[in-house]
This record gives sequence, structure tokens and C-alpha cells, in this order.
Amino acid sequence: MGTTWSLRFDNPLLIPLDAVRASAEAALDRVIAQMSTWESDSDLSRFNRAAAGSRHALAPEFGKVLACALQWAAASDGAIDPTIGALVALWGFGAHANASPLPPSPAELAAARSHVGWQRIAFESDTNSILQPGGVWLDLSGIAKGFAVDQVAAELQILGLGDFLVEVGGELRGVGRRPGGQPWQVQIDAAPGVATRIALSDMAVATSGDRWHLRQHEGRSWSHTLDPRCGEPPGHALTAVTVLHRQCMHADALATVLTVLGPDKGLTFAQHHGIAALFVGREGAGHRALASEAWTAQVA
Repeated sequence: MGTTWSLRFDNPLLIPLDAVRASAEAALDRVIAQMSTWESDSDLSRFNRAAAGSRHALAPEFGKVLACALQWAAASDGAIDPTIGALVALWGFGAHANASPLPPSPAELAAARSHVGWQRIAFESDTNSILQPGGVWLDLSGIAKGFAVDQVAAELQILGLGDFLVEVGGELRGVGRRPGGQPWQVQIDAAPGVATRIALSDMAVATSGDRWHLRQHEGRSWSHTLDPRCGEPPGHALTAVTVLHRQCMHADALATVLTVLGPDKGLTFAQHHGIAALFVGREGAGHRALASEAWTAQVA
């Protein structure tokens, strides 16, 4: 998945460390085998190469992640789109990373956008299947890491652990408490000089922003988050969005949605859906933070 994972846990049952590692890696391996854009033989990669008109049954986990992505795609008018793969490749991010600082040409952008559209894959929930209309590239990078966190958490609980903090690529979920009884503590570095410490008590957190994979060309800066509706990086002054949610899958997806929507529409969306979100944007030479009502209620 092009990233790392880590785990901190209390182990009063003295479960062998090899068993803990094996349990976590088994959960991660399932997600990779189904949804990785980095592995050519993953279910997702095989779908992306499939013939036009073919319908594909999905593994239960794949179907759950895709259904979540489509739920928020519909709610946000496409601010998140699981069919964004052609645009991600065009801009040279993710598994298609390249060192070119140049943005794509209008013709290249139009060609890639013709393969994007979450409605085109015709997801059928009763059969847990999707259609390959031809040339559609799925990319679940904006949600799969969060789902991987949830999967690891579920496996560790089955193993008998009840107090742990699991992280995949910067997305985290705290279950139970630290040794000594205090909640797990996480510091969010949303921007230079803007840091917030929060407690993760049976809660997940995900952050999306432009501090990672940042590129610049002729005075323009952009990051790996793309707006599927126009095919380009968002043009607003938002630096980062952090979301709290019981499930890391939803926190991950919503961080992407709100980053694309921007500070104004994003905050309105968060308020309407009761999302706990912290927005950090550039203002003059510094930064300004805005919090949704749900964030204030949970973090205060």
C-alpha cells in the first residue's frame, strides 16, 4: 500500500509478540490482496485491467469499502470518487508516482476525466458486484488505509487484546486505554506551528492535507488530493482536515471529502452530517483553524 504501519498495546495476557504481529499482518494482507493499487495481482488491479462489459463479484471486505466510498460520493456530489485512478496516475501520485513537477496538459486531463465517474461501475449490493464499463481504474487510497486500521483492530480484539493504538499511514484508532488507565493520546500536526493533542478513547482519527507529497511549478502548489469533479487539485487555501469517527474507514473517507470541498463548503457539509472535523487553512503569513460543532463537543 506504499506506506507503513505501527502498533502500541498493553498485553496483560502475555500473548506472544509473534502472534500479535501475525494477527495484524494477516488483516493487512487481506486488504492488500483485495484493494492495493501497488500490487498487480490484487483484486482491484485485475478489475482495472478487465474487459469492457464484464461484471465482477467482490470479496466482502472490498464490497464494504466500496459501498462506503459510494455512500459519501453520493452525499458529496462526487467529492470522493473510487474511480479516480486514471487521474491519480496522470498526476503521478500513489503507485504511479513520478518525479515530474509538471501538471498535465488540458488534453491529457480531458482524456483521463473521461474514465472517471462513480455511477459508471453500477455497484449491485445484492450480488456485491460491479461493472467494468471499459477503461475505469479504481483507486481506494482515500479510504482503504482507514479500513485496514479497522481490520487490524478487529483481529487484535479477536486475539484477546483490549487496549491498543493501531496506525496505518498516519490514520489511527485507539481501543481501550494506555497502561495506567489514561486514554491513548495523539498529537495532530496539521500545519507548521498548529498542533492539537486529542484523546482517542475507542475512536479513530484521519488527516488529509497538502503537507504530504507536495509539488510546485511556476508558483502553483498541489498535493496528492485531487478533486474528481474537475480532475485537478483543489484550489482553496485549506492546508489540512482532521476527522474523528468511530470507524477509521469513515474518518479516512470523510477527511478526503472535506479536503476537496474546502473550508466553507466542507464545514457546512460537516455540520449537516454531524461530522467531527478540524479545518486548518492558510491565512496571511500564518494559519487559521476552524472546528465543526461535533469536533468541539468531542475534543473539549
